[in-house]
Amino acid sequence: MKICGVMSPEIAQAAADAGADAIGLILAESRRRVAVAQAARIVAALPLFVSAVGVFVDAPADEVLSLAHGVPLDAVQLHGEEPPEMIEILRAQGVRVLKAVKVGESVDSAELQRYRAASALMLDTKVDGVAGGSGRVFEWNLAKGLSDRFPLILSGGLVPENVAQALEVVRPFGVDVSSGVETDGQKDPEKIRKFIEQVRRWESAQ
Repeated sequence: MKICGVMSPEIAQAAADAGADAIGLILAESRRRVAVAQAARIVAALPLFVSAVGVFVDAPADEVLSLAHGVPLDAVQLHGEEPPEMIEILRAQGVRVLKAVKVGESVDSAELQRYRAASALMLDTKVDGVAGGSGRVFEWNLAKGLSDRFPLILSGGLVPENVAQALEVVRPFGVDVSSGVETDGQKDPEKIRKFIEQVRRWESAQ
């Protein structure tokens, strides 16, 4: 479970206390973007075994590498139109990579295959003009069965009220949430707790 768009050590701690496995730091153009110095403070405040993932959109490989090692980050998330070769470049430097693939009216299995070198593939809702964090859901049945072939992380419009249903349909390796645990554009510790509680409840029933 990854809580994305974290902007303060306090919210990072709240996510960790609630049971999050990872937090996402937006290092690309976004209303949730954090400065590098703030990202470093957030990472320094994380407890052991909670991973920090930096989110980038079409950034050069050298910039991603510099921040991955400098902040430091446990993994990077490429959320733009990065070529598959960039994953190989980053992996060669010891950086774990998540690659976002946008889902519209269908899931492009060939695109998933192209990015197979990533540690995980994140399915996010395709919204024109928006890199991510739209809060919109795609048709989960489009991804049914894909988790047997690819390490999937499900994103896009997840909230405490629908995450169990999404897990039942897609059965991904993990889930990612940002706007779905916000109130008035700010991360809400209570919504984070409820989201993670719903995921754990679904897991325990399997």
